[in-house]
Amino acid sequence: MANIKSSKKAIKVIAKKTLNNHEPKEVVKNLMKDIEKALNASDIEKANELFKTFQKAIDDAVGKGLIKKNTADREKSRLANKIKNQK
Repeated sequence: MANIKSSKKAIKVIAKKTLNNHEPKEVVKNLMKDIEKALNASDIEKANELFKTFQKAIDDAVGKGLIKKNTADREKSRLANKIKNQK
């Protein structure tokens, strides 16, 4: 445990940032899983709706610097191709 006052504050700040960053990343991961489930169930309409939400969520995460731009583009491309090929 930290003894210095600034170190104690830094620990609190890091914990708060971690908590704030965890939610957007978790939303993206859960949407990816939901899209995969919809595709496995052959529910194209639901997959398309979830994909629109996924695009917005992942772009928000990129804007906050939580996910790299190329990673986000790759994930969007892969899911878009899966949806397109499912039809």
